[in-house]
Amino acid sequence: MLSDLRTRLQLGRQSPAAGAPPRIAILGAGVAGLCMAIRLKLAGIESFTIFEKSDGVGGTWRDNTYPGASCDVPSHLYSYSFAPKSDWTRVFAEQPEILAYLEGCADRFGLRPHLRARTAVTEARWDDDTAEWQLTTDAGDRVDVDVLVSGLGQLNVPFYPDIDGIDSFEGMTFHSARWNHDVDLTGKRVAVIGNGASAIQFIPRIAEQAAHLDVYQRSANWVVPKPDAAYPDKMKTLFARWPVIRRAHRAQIWGLLEMRWPMFHDGSKKAHAMEKVALTHLEKQISDPALRARVTPDYPIGCKRVLISNDYYPSLVRDDVALITSSIDRIVADGVVTTDGVHHPADVIIYGTGFQTTNFLAPVEITGRDGQSLHERWAKGAEAYLGVAVDGFPSLFLLYGPNTNLGHNSVMFMMESQVGYVMRAITAMQRDGLTAFDVRPQAMSEYNRGVQAAVHETVWEAGCRSWYKTSSGKVTNNWPKTTAAYWYKMRTTGLGAFNRRAARRPAAHAAR
Repeated sequence: MLSDLRTRLQLGRQSPAAGAPPRIAILGAGVAGLCMAIRLKLAGIESFTIFEKSDGVGGTWRDNTYPGASCDVPSHLYSYSFAPKSDWTRVFAEQPEILAYLEGCADRFGLRPHLRARTAVTEARWDDDTAEWQLTTDAGDRVDVDVLVSGLGQLNVPFYPDIDGIDSFEGMTFHSARWNHDVDLTGKRVAVIGNGASAIQFIPRIAEQAAHLDVYQRSANWVVPKPDAAYPDKMKTLFARWPVIRRAHRAQIWGLLEMRWPMFHDGSKKAHAMEKVALTHLEKQISDPALRARVTPDYPIGCKRVLISNDYYPSLVRDDVALITSSIDRIVADGVVTTDGVHHPADVIIYGTGFQTTNFLAPVEITGRDGQSLHERWAKGAEAYLGVAVDGFPSLFLLYGPNTNLGHNSVMFMMESQVGYVMRAITAMQRDGLTAFDVRPQAMSEYNRGVQAAVHETVWEAGCRSWYKTSSGKVTNNWPKTTAAYWYKMRTTGLGAFNRRAARRPAAHAAR
């Protein structure tokens, strides 16, 4: 009761009249949530609270602490344009430095007082009579807000494969996104299930510790060289003294990555060129023709995430590392049994199997108008208008939502475009005294027909399994055009697709 009262006092109970900012709840204190909060702060809006399930900010960069964790987007582009960092130590920053950057942003922009750490929102229910989102936390608190912004993204709930006997293993086991640093791998037989973006970063590191390492590969990945290097001190000083040079460097990175977009059209010259780069990289690092054949993809490049690494292939040629391509039949008390009948003993099993990427907002039960469940609405694949709004769910805005992920550039760029659009809606609510924003069904359906038509022209629908699409094959995660096209669309698209409710709430609701 007291915690509920404190929450109500914190967010304020006034209706959003003209000139008064709406009460806003932000789900998640990761890259997206912090971006939203900072932009609100810069606009002078203080009536927001960030709900974060962990004990601090950082999101995926707080969760993923596995050995070798780093970003596959260059540092100067994987940072906010309004909060540049001149002294990135490497071209591709590692997890501790990225987390420190995000924590620094939280401090710099005064976000700590708005943060409710160790507090997860489990349910959000729209009340059409009061035009409020009624939130329930994992502590049982009730919080009412005018605007709900999800910064939960696509990569926050670990995915575990459906394998017989998965609970029967008697050794240590954990997911890479929940790395158990108390487990000493020295001298252990370790099984790594999965070989995706996280696995290729930690496999080379743990191969140096384990007595033996089995890598279970479901399908091969396209891997290209990682152009990583430390930034010289002179360059960092130059970036600090001459911001125009730093901005030019950032723009150059963005432009070079943007030029990779044609790769995602099957049969394009860019795709052929990138395949040649990847195959040359493979041939240089693995001389054994049999092993090389097993790690050569049988689908077009770009069909699923293209990985970057300089040390993954060399780790596979070690005498104490085995690449296992036979399917897993079951897990037993002391190891893994593959479909060829071979028993592979293990002391530790590590799941590098990614996330529940197509179950957007999976940790939260969202109920909109007329009692409709967002998860049921998205049962056949998530959709959203501009990736940020869903009809029937008023004043709910998504960041890094459906069809806004990328395979070629920085999601930071996309998020800033989304936050800018959401800020326009919130500003309109404050200026005009609106109580609700709800996108029209026709606008949303027309937009998504266009998105899926563009998806059909990409390589993502080719014959591969990826986290870009649902089990039925619908691509729900990726934006099927350039980031420049998305930026332009978000900058030039107005709020005309939204129904607006201008009526004030009854006075009785003002101080409940």
